[in-house]
Amino acid sequence: MEPEPPQDYSIPERFSRWIPIRDELETETSQLQDETIQECLPYLARCLSSDPDEQSDFTTLPTLARDEHIQFLHRSLGTMPSAFVGYDAARPWIVYWVLTALSLLGEDVSQYRERVTKTFSSMQNASGGFSGGHGQISHCAPSYAAILSLAMVGGTESLNLIDRKALWHWLGQIKQQDGGFRVCINGEEDVRYGSLVLARKAGLESFMDGLPEYMSRCQTFEGGISGSPQTEAHGAYAFCALACLSILGAPHVMISGYLDINRLISWLSSRQSAPEGGFSGRTNKLVDGCYSHWVGGCWPLLEAAIDGPATGGPITKSPKPSLYSQSALAMYITACCQAESGGLRDKPSKYPDAYHSCYTLAGLSSLQNHNYYHDTVGSSQLSSLDHAFQWRSMPTFSKAEMQSGTTDANSQERLTPIHPIFVIPWAAVEATASFYETKEIL
Repeated sequence: MEPEPPQDYSIPERFSRWIPIRDELETETSQLQDETIQECLPYLARCLSSDPDEQSDFTTLPTLARDEHIQFLHRSLGTMPSAFVGYDAARPWIVYWVLTALSLLGEDVSQYRERVTKTFSSMQNASGGFSGGHGQISHCAPSYAAILSLAMVGGTESLNLIDRKALWHWLGQIKQQDGGFRVCINGEEDVRYGSLVLARKAGLESFMDGLPEYMSRCQTFEGGISGSPQTEAHGAYAFCALACLSILGAPHVMISGYLDINRLISWLSSRQSAPEGGFSGRTNKLVDGCYSHWVGGCWPLLEAAIDGPATGGPITKSPKPSLYSQSALAMYITACCQAESGGLRDKPSKYPDAYHSCYTLAGLSSLQNHNYYHDTVGSSQLSSLDHAFQWRSMPTFSKAEMQSGTTDANSQERLTPIHPIFVIPWAAVEATASFYETKEIL
């Protein structure tokens, strides 16, 4: 029997004694969890300092294998083996994942401008929107990926490719009376906020009626966000809902107004696994590198909702501590998710791929930069969809980096900052916004 801890009346009683977090019933889920922990521990052990007093700082994080990851990602845009035929409908996603990951690693992706523009020109349907592959119907997910990819490669030809008028009519066909959107004509209704990104980049300011209320109805009894009302909460849907609300208005107004923040924080906090350090996407699920973004990316949006907007000039002082363990997540990403041959993965036993490379690196970039909502003119004076462009970013450094003096924002270990809502580089967001400001509103 464990000894009783000393009495401390400043600590709630339920936190002053050991809690039985494991029951005696063994299931496939509990077995997989044990196997995952054992799989990760050898990798995590390499990160811990030999000094017990310093172990919380994780002072020996593995080096980011930048060159290997870049080579892996360039190969991912080449000719794929026949086993990838099942990914035909995900071609816009593969392009988006690779371009985002390369951008995070500092690569100039404009070298792919001609290929990307040519590829997506055949995937845009005359009825509006983009499909996942040749001859397929328009769908929100590939449309989202295609438009953001075109924004990343940039250029007049790429951005002019988007048929905004047809896109507008197509979005009107999938908008639903309850406030949400279908993913395609006659398809399922889904909380994913791609439609709002499309609407913004297409120069549109409609289709918003009832959307915040729909997001609110997707919050579950656990506190997380589901894909549609009365379904299971999922980390990716949480990010999409928070990002959507942050497009529609200031986060301290919209997120606080339409979601129960306390319950959402509780649910998101429970997604960080110990001792692995990474996030899972759902209750009783395993840690996975991709949730470094899907769950990790929720925290800057939530923190902006809690802290309120920054005013005046840019922030120059270090932000207060985050609501989750950033050092533990950094440890999981660098120790467990990097494949020796290049690329990033779910966990050590899995193979690397473009999807996990994109979102794991996005999560690491979020750790390295403080994203905050900057109110320069007052929220009430902004038009309905301008709030997404009020965000700012500043580099942050861990305690270990501060102590060692390694606070160079341009070091090989640092990643390119990305926009916390659009999840593409800031420069691409700014260039795309400037381009469409000159276009007539349809």
